[in-house]
Amino acid sequence: MRGASASSGQPLQADLLGPEVRVRVLLPLPLREPYDYRVPAGMTLNPGDFVEVPLGPRRVIGVVWGDGAGAVESARLKAVVRRFDVPPMPEVGRRFVEWVAAYTMTMPGQVLRMAVSVPAALEPPKPTLAYLRKHDAEPPPGFKMTDPRKRVLALLDDGPPRTPAELAEEAGCGVAVVRGLAEAGLLEPVLLQPTKLGKPDWTREGPTLSGDQEAAAEELRQRVASGAYSTVLLDGVTGSGKTEVYYEAIAAALKQGKQALVLLPEIALSAQWLDRFARRFGAPPAEWHSELTGAQRRDTWRAVANGEVPVVVGARSALFLPYKDLGVIVIDEEHDAAYKQEEGAIYHARDMAVARAHLGGIPIVLVSATPSLETKVNADSNRYARIHLPGRHGGAVLPDVELIDLRKDRPPARHWLAPTLKKALEETLAEGEQAMLFLNRRGYAPLTLCRACGHRLQCPNCTAWLVEHRLARKLQCHHCGLSQPLAHSCPECGEEGTLAACGPGVERIFEEVAELFPDARSAIMASDTLFGPRAIQEMVRKITDHELDILIGTQVMAKGHHFPMLTLVGVVDADLGLAGGDLRAGERTYQLLHQVAGRAGRGQRPGRVMLQTYMPEHPVMQALAAGDRDGFYQLEAEMRLEAGMPPFGRLAALIVSGEDSVAVERVAMALGRAAPRSETVHVLGPAPAPLALLRGRHRRRLLLKAPRTTQVQPLIARWLEDVEVPPNVRVQVDVDPYSFL
Repeated sequence: MRGASASSGQPLQADLLGPEVRVRVLLPLPLREPYDYRVPAGMTLNPGDFVEVPLGPRRVIGVVWGDGAGAVESARLKAVVRRFDVPPMPEVGRRFVEWVAAYTMTMPGQVLRMAVSVPAALEPPKPTLAYLRKHDAEPPPGFKMTDPRKRVLALLDDGPPRTPAELAEEAGCGVAVVRGLAEAGLLEPVLLQPTKLGKPDWTREGPTLSGDQEAAAEELRQRVASGAYSTVLLDGVTGSGKTEVYYEAIAAALKQGKQALVLLPEIALSAQWLDRFARRFGAPPAEWHSELTGAQRRDTWRAVANGEVPVVVGARSALFLPYKDLGVIVIDEEHDAAYKQEEGAIYHARDMAVARAHLGGIPIVLVSATPSLETKVNADSNRYARIHLPGRHGGAVLPDVELIDLRKDRPPARHWLAPTLKKALEETLAEGEQAMLFLNRRGYAPLTLCRACGHRLQCPNCTAWLVEHRLARKLQCHHCGLSQPLAHSCPECGEEGTLAACGPGVERIFEEVAELFPDARSAIMASDTLFGPRAIQEMVRKITDHELDILIGTQVMAKGHHFPMLTLVGVVDADLGLAGGDLRAGERTYQLLHQVAGRAGRGQRPGRVMLQTYMPEHPVMQALAAGDRDGFYQLEAEMRLEAGMPPFGRLAALIVSGEDSVAVERVAMALGRAAPRSETVHVLGPAPAPLALLRGRHRRRLLLKAPRTTQVQPLIARWLEDVEVPPNVRVQVDVDPYSFL
């Protein structure tokens, strides 16, 4: 990338009579390198400054990347329009953009787009219009005092100023009612300055830590205080109090006046985590995830850049915020596949976070009860430090795990709960305790087929079946989002009443539970039944307050929740994740089921876990039943080592896609012919992807396999240079692929 490296040089100032001054500006667009611009007279620019520049007929924002390269003629050079009054992107942030771009083989401008994701944040915040009541004002002649108007005035009798939208919502009326009162002189307008986010207090006393926890916390405090790079695996069983331990690392960073970043795989689902943080530090952290409003994202981005936000908790994109002085990074549930971004710039947030910590010279803490094999191998080889918490906090013990062989202990016809699990549910309810039934499959049924002609209802845009969601009365594709009403007749043969739901989803399990236990209070917890953090928070409250007896859900309920009265976990289909031949199928299944099992018995009452399986002899099932985590990892590592697969080898995928299947096939075949091959480097494919049609685009995949010491990026760059790709075909590079769909 010619002349694209981030510069930390001197201010670049144009003099009225001096020579022309140029700057390179990187734009948040799919561009390979910065563009040159002229610095207008009287303007001073520094590397990292956010600026507005002309690009064709429009104006766009960008970041000053250094002094100009001088390749463009002066007559063609356009001038920078203005510099935004925000702190510049720090040098470490600019180097991070370049590093991610180089590693993932993504255009730097595309990576910058993730760092400049809220253009509105560059403008100074505007005061918000709100209203107070004028108590001494009388309604003008002829002004009718309707009930909605009375409700608005009553709200403002003794209350603080409120915005028109807040008043309208609380009074149950339209914003026009509020405006009418203001025009009549009954309300006094006031301008509210943006509220500052609360500051967590590191001096507050946290809960009493056990001996193991305190030793772990002290090591993390010392690493943060040292101000040097290190990667630490905080490895502890579920319920061992890992969160309270890494809170001490956050406190150590705040003590130094530095910022802290915590990544969670599902930030919108972490109400309990946020409550625990607020109790520990007296104020909530700043959040960063897709559920935030535009205004919240704008205020948070600007506050992070100004150094006004000490702690950010967020999803993977929070890694690219413009931190002024980051002191520690924590990756909770570091093994979770949600950290891998599959669209746009394809990257793994955990791996990029380690790079960010290395570039910034700060410690990073990877937290998990079931680490990824990559992380475990790094810890075993001493590339990463390891802190181990071997026991549950507060005297709780790990639950017993029992395998239910569905070949022998069969559920009744059209039912999915084995007699043994049904009996355990009866015993749990009789003891006044709670149970969780886990099935990682949303909706009512994953497949609908016609009993007359055998036709299966498939998404027209994807290689996927339409999932029945009976509660919402619709069929939906979980890949492209296509939704259509439930069908009454077969679209293929036209027969009515022949469509049958095949297999269970969580809604079907809920139906069975209602039939078996009509007096039990049951609910579904899945991403398509709970909309937004508030709904999830309310569901968590109901479980915690024992307003529910049986919870049926998907993996969203498996992550980090603490329910003291939950003593039984039943996994309806423990084999679900083992199908398909995915490289990490066994590892992912083990991690997910281990997490689900960890929800049981976290209080004073012992827990038990029952896994329904057709393959009780499978190594994953045997390891779970025996509680032999390290034995499972050793077996998994041996198989990967023998096959030369990650983390003992390198993989990189090329995904060729387009709406024209012929053009896609032509490019895929050309890539196959031009593929680099040697005694150590092998290329598999091209072959149709398992999802050969996704969102209307045909897909082919090629997979490069190389030794661990091989730098795959130069190989791929030369490979792509040899093949001409037409505009209607896209070739995406996925270095270190996690999904093979």
